Amino acid sequence: MHFISQELEDYIEQHSEKEPELLAALNKETYQKILLPRMLSGHFQGRVLSMLSKLIRPENILEIGTYTGYSALCLCEGMRENGVLHTIDIKEELIDFQRKHFDKSPWGKQITQHLGEAVDIIPTLDLKFDLVFIDADKENYLNYFELIVPKMNKGGIILSDNVLWSGKVLEPLNPKDISTKVLLEYNQLLKEDLRVETVLLPIRDGLTVSRVL
Repeated sequence: MHFISQELEDYIEQHSEKEPELLAALNKETYQKILLPRMLSGHFQGRVLSMLSKLIRPENILEIGTYTGYSALCLCEGMRENGVLHTIDIKEELIDFQRKHFDKSPWGKQITQHLGEAVDIIPTLDLKFDLVFIDADKENYLNYFELIVPKMNKGGIILSDNVLWSGKVLEPLNPKDISTKVLLEYNQLLKEDLRVETVLLPIRDGLTVSRVL
């Protein structure tokens, strides 16, 4: 997942905005109690998500893949006062953990948690979104994109995480590696789809910013 040295990553964090105390506590507790803590967005990527949200000033946000709630809280930092964030995850055991930290934030009442498969839940959301963050099972990225685009406001932003997939996108493809195969197709789709304009940023494990035209 790391494409630059730890020393350079440390320097980047030191010269970016400080991680808020609530998120630092959530970060720490995730590493203490939850499996696969490296899935958490973390300080630097979290500040990137926060900055993008503040630039967009979204009213409605959709997050696919909640994990422990770190990225959701980052995205809320730029949300309008009347805004709502909908976040979807399949892991029931994380619901209470997420909610505990959501309710410690200023946006607890503006965050709606959805438990289940995103491909089933997205069609039930009768909203137009200004900002979407995709950070879930890679096998469904193409499906998520097709479900999301019709629900985006013009000029809305779709953020897609892990699109470099620890560098596997450059390696010979193993036919059994479905996640990498889908990500290769997904990255090509974002480049060619006339409904969006896209830039792929080498942030952490790759973050694509796609603007809906």
